[in-house]
Formats: sequence, C-alpha cells, structure tokens
Amino acid sequence: MRLQVFCEDRLGMTRELLDILTSQQIDLRGIEIDRIGIIYLNCPEIEFEQFSQLMSQIRQLDGVTDVRKIQFMPSEREHKELKALLETLPDPFFSINLQGKVDLANDSAESLMGKSRGDIVGESIQTLLGFNFHRWLEKEEAAKRSEMVVIAGLDYMMEVMPVYVADESQTQVLASAMILLKSLSEAKMPVAMRKFSGDNGFEHLVGQSSRFKHMLAQAKKLALLDAPLLIQGETGTGKEMLARACHQRSLRRDNPFLLVNCVSMPDNAAETELFGLAGTATESGKKGIFEQADGGTVFLYEIGEMSAHLQIKLLRFLQDGTFRRVGEEQEMKVNVRVICSTQKKLPDLVAAGEFREDLYYRLNVLALVVPPLRERTADIVPLAELFLAQFAQELQQPKPVISEELAQYLSQYAWPGNIRQLRNVLFRTMTQVEGSEVTVDDVQLPENESAGIISEETLDGSLDEIMKRYEFGILNSLYRSYPSTRKLAKRLGVSHTAVANKLREYGINKR
Repeated sequence: MRLQVFCEDRLGMTRELLDILTSQQIDLRGIEIDRIGIIYLNCPEIEFEQFSQLMSQIRQLDGVTDVRKIQFMPSEREHKELKALLETLPDPFFSINLQGKVDLANDSAESLMGKSRGDIVGESIQTLLGFNFHRWLEKEEAAKRSEMVVIAGLDYMMEVMPVYVADESQTQVLASAMILLKSLSEAKMPVAMRKFSGDNGFEHLVGQSSRFKHMLAQAKKLALLDAPLLIQGETGTGKEMLARACHQRSLRRDNPFLLVNCVSMPDNAAETELFGLAGTATESGKKGIFEQADGGTVFLYEIGEMSAHLQIKLLRFLQDGTFRRVGEEQEMKVNVRVICSTQKKLPDLVAAGEFREDLYYRLNVLALVVPPLRERTADIVPLAELFLAQFAQELQQPKPVISEELAQYLSQYAWPGNIRQLRNVLFRTMTQVEGSEVTVDDVQLPENESAGIISEETLDGSLDEIMKRYEFGILNSLYRSYPSTRKLAKRLGVSHTAVANKLREYGINKR
C-alpha cells in the first residue's frame, strides 16, 4: 500500500504521520519526500475498515489537504520505467556495479550470452566479456570508452559508460557503469576497426571438435614464434583467417599483414610486386611487398603456384632477409615473418620437380594442417549457427533456428568446398527463407557431393552403428531427389519393399 499525502510544509508533519501509523500498528517500509508539500508512505496492505480509519485520521491532521492511494512510490516508478526501457532495447545491455559484477541485463544480453538472467546477474563482467573493469576504474579513471569485441564469433562495438550521481553536497560520485553492445557486420565496419580486439586474434575461429581444438592450441603456440610457418589445407578451410590470427597474436600485431596471391600474380610482374623496383633519374623507386611489410608479416597464399624463378628469389630472402629491388644493385634488409598456405601436397610437387626441395624445407620449419569440414563434423552446426547470426545482422532480420533434420543433414554432407561452401549455401538460404525456422527444403546442395563422412567422430561405435549412419546418410540425401520410393529403389538397385522399410526404420520422410 502506497499513500500520497498533500500537505503544508510544517515542522513535525512527518512525525505526526508516523505517530498515526504507530497507533494503528502499521509497519512503515519506506518514506519519500518528493518536493515541498508531498509525502509518500509505503506500508503493507491492510483491511478496508482499518484503511478507511487511517485515511480519516491523516486527513484530520493540521495542514493536510488530501491523501490518496497510489500504485508506486516515485523511486519505484522511476526504477520500473527505466528497467522496462532497458529491457526493450534491441542491443545487449549490462549494468555493472563498482565491484565489476552485473546488476542488470536485458533480454538481448541473455540471448547473446546463452545464459539465463539468474546466471548473468552477479557474474563478473570480465568473465562474461573479457573487460577488465577494475583496470578501467583505476588506471583509466572510469572514462567513457568504445572498443570492438568478439563474442561467439560475432563482432560488436562495446560502449562503456560511467554513471555519476550527485550526493548531498551536489558532488558527482561514480555509482555504476553501463555496457552497451552494438552488432557490427564486416561489410559495415570501418576499415580502421577491422582488427581483432583481443590479445590473441583467434576469436573468430569457431569450433568445438577435438581435432579443431588441437590445431588451434598448436597454432597459438606457433604464432608466437618468428620462423616461417606453412599452413596446409583444402580450399575453403580458412587458411587465410588462421594466418591473420597468428599474426595478430604475435609481437608483430601492430605492424602490417600483407597478402600475396601466388595464383593470380603474373610472373613478369610478380618479382616487382614482391621486391620492388629501382628508381630512375625521373621517377622514384617502388617499394615491394616485403619492404612495405617491414616489421610485420607477409602471407603467401598458395605458395605451390609460385614460379621457379620466384622460388629462387624467395629462398634467398628467407636465408637472411636481404633482397634487391628489380634493377638495383644495392641490397636492403627487412625484418619480415613469412607465412605460406597451400592446398597442394608440396612433397608431391617436389618429387615432380615443380617445387624446389630446399625451399620446401626452408618453409616447412613450422607447419599447421587445417582439417577439412568433413573431418570435424561436430563444428558444422555451430558454424552454421554463427553464419546465420552474421547474415541476420547484415540483412537486419531475425535469425532463424535450424531444424533438427537440417542439422543432421548438414552434418552428413561431404562439404567439398568446406567452410566457404557452407557459408555461401547458408547466405543463399538466408536471403530466401521466410519463416522462423530453416529446414532441409530451404537448403540447396548438389546431390553428387553428398556422401557419408569417414572421420574419427563418425567412426565411433560398433561396425553396425557405423554402417547405419552411413546408410542413413545415403538414403536421406537421395530421397529428396526422387519423387517416389519406387524410383529410389530402382536407382539403388533394390526392391521397393526394402527401400520403404529402410525409410521407415530411419524415420526419413519428405517433410
């Protein structure tokens, strides 16, 4: 029960109100004086007869002009209105106390973190977002700041805002802080901010399979070294992204990361592009990639496509970091780390005489092998969820959920184009899907690329269990392409009854 008492500004008015409550044996939970002439009382609910008597006694006080029952105290109303406003914010929001723990989080924050409100409130903001609150409080003097963070593989602009309130002497005192996360897509992000925000650069690499985690742990160790690094993997596995992450984790992170595509670079221009061009009497010289990247990293994409002539030049450079610009006799030296990638098997190219053996051993000092998607099936659905979330941000539409049937279908597809193919397929799907759920019917995949996947994860269990998973994958992939079970039976060379029984056994239908 909340009461609003209109009265004159008279000494002792509040005390007389409290005396009435005491005489009625009514507990006082709170009292507020909004401005001169209005007093608010917060008390437990009472019976109607006692309430009528209480209102009569208050009105008889000298100086009281009116008394009304209201729904909220002023502070309660302001708190509830503010909380309701924050709850409706489309962006994740956190209110942080001076101990660095979350006091309030909205629905968007709950959805982003994948945790319930009860699990978020009271949690350290450093644990949730990696933000060092106490350092910001002490060393940065609680100044407003903005920085990019990566959460679950997605880019966000984190805005940290201090909240000051005035004390009795009207001095501004820090009371709390607010953190607002605004989603950013790569297409809309300013170039200056397209940097990894953390201290290791691996935030965008998503995966939970044991093989991927092992590769990532190895990459984080090798990233800190300065020796050449060779990254091997099929097309579309994310070799460039891994190279960028290794650069960002290294001590070279503040210096350039330059990419050289050995596939698309014409041989006659490649040497100038890499090593630069000597100046003339009328024109100044041109810096090459290695000179521009001094102190940083050069990433040679698809090193197996490099010409024999450039291989000799690169070998010389790797020996001591010296080179000559084209047309110049003077040598110069730079400090550059070389990271290479290839989808070809370099030992085979060496055996065929297409790649220098001495260069191969020079490049293969440190090596990483990025597993194809078919060998890390546990990562397919998490990657699909990440891509759908990214596309939902870019297209400014709600993120659809992946049906259980589609999750199983994606996990059993061979993905010859690996992560790049998965991303492209889901982008096409996202532009066409209309409902809140993505199903198998929304995804278009070539039939001849569907296959059972032989990997460590799919080989779990007995032979019978492995064969059933393989059989399910074949039937599930082919069934959607045939209008009847009879035609499917003819395609597989078995009886119609056998196919019908198998489809029924595995619960496969054309939903």
